[in-house]
Amino acid sequence: MPESVVPATLSSHSQSPASSPLPRAAAAAHSPQPRRQRVLFFVEGFTDIRFVEGLSRICDLTMLVPERHYVSSGLRDRIGDLLLPLRVRQISGRRLAFQLCSLAALWRCAGGFDVILAQEALRGALNANLVGRLKRIPVVTYVGISPLEYFRCRRERGQLGRLSSAFGEAVIHGLLWINGRMAARCLAMGPYLREVTARYCPRTETGLYYGVDTRLFRPAAAAERAALRRLLGLPRDKFLVLLSSRISHEKDPETVLRAVSIARDQGLNAVLLNLGGGWNEFLTVARGLGLQEPDCWVMARPAANPMTEVFDYFRAADAVAMASLAEGAAYSTLEALACGVPVVATAVGGMAVQLRGYARLVARRDSAAMARELLWVAANPASARAQALEGRDYVVREWDSRRAFAELERTLAQVAAPPARDFP
Repeated sequence: MPESVVPATLSSHSQSPASSPLPRAAAAAHSPQPRRQRVLFFVEGFTDIRFVEGLSRICDLTMLVPERHYVSSGLRDRIGDLLLPLRVRQISGRRLAFQLCSLAALWRCAGGFDVILAQEALRGALNANLVGRLKRIPVVTYVGISPLEYFRCRRERGQLGRLSSAFGEAVIHGLLWINGRMAARCLAMGPYLREVTARYCPRTETGLYYGVDTRLFRPAAAAERAALRRLLGLPRDKFLVLLSSRISHEKDPETVLRAVSIARDQGLNAVLLNLGGGWNEFLTVARGLGLQEPDCWVMARPAANPMTEVFDYFRAADAVAMASLAEGAAYSTLEALACGVPVVATAVGGMAVQLRGYARLVARRDSAAMARELLWVAANPASARAQALEGRDYVVREWDSRRAFAELERTLAQVAAPPARDFP
């Protein structure tokens, strides 16, 4: 199992606080700080650099990651670019091999940590909970999807047969039930997923994941939007609709594509830009729907760096559209609202709960309704932007990234405290 280490930047002082001539307050600032929680973050699939960066600031962090996802997602390069003070252990293998190798890796290293933070509440979390129980290390699961709803989308798309679907649901039910009762704490991204997770984990709390950096995701005036479009090479005289989403079975890019096509047929000079993993697949989907000249108005680019680039695409857009068959927290819609950009979205899952009153919500798979809302946004820009700015106030109040990591730091400290080690 290869291991790579990204060192922290260290500094030293020749004088101790006791002998320093600095005033007492300055000397106190140089006194030894309380030891940070030692956290092992076990990742089963993909994770976001923004969460990793924030987590590395609030704890002494080691990550245990699947090698292929770590490399293919660009996370390895982004961690290296930022020189984050953390250690990374990579696990090779797919599915069963990864399950066995990660269990062995957890067993070898878990004893050196105060808390194990496990991504989601499925196969990987089972390994973390088994090792945590045997090693007496508390485990926190961090849930970002509604597993059964997402899995059922595969059946809806025809990717699974009836028997495979029934078996898969039974396995997911079992994993959720076991992990929910073994975990010291379950954090769920946002209020909707908290309700879902609380059904199988009695110690569920709301988590905000990496939140929204409202200092970067901020409104842009018309002149700045025009300048951003020039900088990013985007059309300056079109109604720009942004879909910032990967292509996955629970997403519904087909509805967004059809909606923009309908709006164009009704006179809106619109273009659609997709940013995300699977952008080539997005173009393939667009060309296979029988839409009129999609190559003239459908654009796609690889996922922009979320630390340095992606917010400018939001700030340059006229509207953000998000259609899903199932949805957890839908952070891209929250990021759009933080930029004061009107949002048109499917009223499912977290979007139905979080966006009501702040976005234009439509029924599931209703491309005609989504087109009507896009046309309304284009015809009523002042009203649409005013609604989105109310959404920004909501995001600043409830989803700011500084709050997200401050609350996570408190939770990790509580779980690692001796009373929390009396496992359920």
